[in-house]
Order: sequence, then structure tokens, then C-alpha cells
Amino acid sequence: MPWELIVFLAAGIAVALGCLLPAGWIPPLPHDKLLHFLAFAGLSALALRIEAHWAARTLWLLGLLLAGLAIELLQKLVPGRSFCWRDMGANTAGIAATTLVFGLLQAL
Repeated sequence: MPWELIVFLAAGIAVALGCLLPAGWIPPLPHDKLLHFLAFAGLSALALRIEAHWAARTLWLLGLLLAGLAIELLQKLVPGRSFCWRDMGANTAGIAATTLVFGLLQAL
């Protein structure tokens, strides 16, 4: 198993767990949207390294987008948490920014 996949799985689990902990279990986090952006940007970078072909990469990135949506929907079931469109926007922006930079770097 490539190291990128191992790191992707570990990071994905960490992001999901962090997002699904009850609000009282973690201290207030500054720059919450920046954390969402960075988490999904990092996962996207790993996904783009795992796959060589853009068709497969697109599926990985869509999967990340759907995972972000699933996390937000599941937060409705967690005490002190709720669905937030701004979190989804930050997740999407992280995926899009990483994909754009990755594509530009490949074109060089």
C-alpha cells in the first residue's frame, strides 16, 4: 500500500472524528473555516498523488466532497454540532484550490 494512501486514510479518519466529536469535548477552535479548508486541501493533495489519471482523480475528489457533506449531515446528530453551509464552502474551496494548483503545476 503506497504511503500516500496510508496517510490519506489516517488523515481522513482524523478529520471525520474531529468533526464529529461533541462540541463540549473540544476547546473552541479559532479559524474554524480555515481548518476545514486546510483539512480538505490536504486530503485532496494526497488523493491527487494517489491516482495518476484525471478520471480517477475526479472520482476521489467527488468522494471527498460527498464525505464533507456526509460529515456535515451527521453533525446534526452530535450534541452541540449542526450542519453548516460555510463549512461545506470551506471544504469545497480547499478541494478546488488544491486541484487548481495541482493542475497548474502539472502544466509547467
